[in-house]
Amino acid sequence: MKKYEYRIEDKADYFPPTHPTVTQIREHNYICVKGEGNPNGEAFGLDVEILYALSYAIKMSYKGSDIPLGYYDYTVFPLEGIWDVIDKTLVNFRKDNLKYTIMIRQPEFVTVEVFEKFKKLTKSKKVNLDIEKATFETFEDGWCCQKMHIGSFDDEPASFAQMETHVRENGFVRADKTHREIYLSDPRKTDVSKMKTVLRFRVAKLD
Repeated sequence: MKKYEYRIEDKADYFPPTHPTVTQIREHNYICVKGEGNPNGEAFGLDVEILYALSYAIKMSYKGSDIPLGYYDYTVFPLEGIWDVIDKTLVNFRKDNLKYTIMIRQPEFVTVEVFEKFKKLTKSKKVNLDIEKATFETFEDGWCCQKMHIGSFDDEPASFAQMETHVRENGFVRADKTHREIYLSDPRKTDVSKMKTVLRFRVAKLD
């Protein structure tokens, strides 16, 4: 079987145009970690490490004797995050008021049993990480608005404003104030003006 490449097989989900579009996203399984606070802090970085440690343990399992049933080769999916705020009464945006569920999508052969097995194996090898924080969950965005944001994370409000206008003009309303981000660029290696981030929020059809 050929290698599963999300960049090809799921292009519509991960590479939307730079203008807002309304689309439907089906459900997928993810390894997740929940947290709070400034994403520029050490705690967030450690949570990201947990996700990659588990995802690559599963990805590279074909080299060992404990290969999951139905395993096929694939490219590890990108880091994603669902973002909300802790105190909704605050008027001004503060990064330390954020709460998040960060996640990495898993291929279809990864079940709860496979996740638990590799969680146990990874915990014994990555003693510096709180692997127990990781959970295995299913998310379905359903109908949503999304666009490709090019540039700094700090410039995202302008993109969200475009998206809000687009949904209103097309008979939809934003379903809630949470949103999803999909990180396609490594900020350590990419010029900030060229960083690509998929922005997405759920919508509902107006009556």
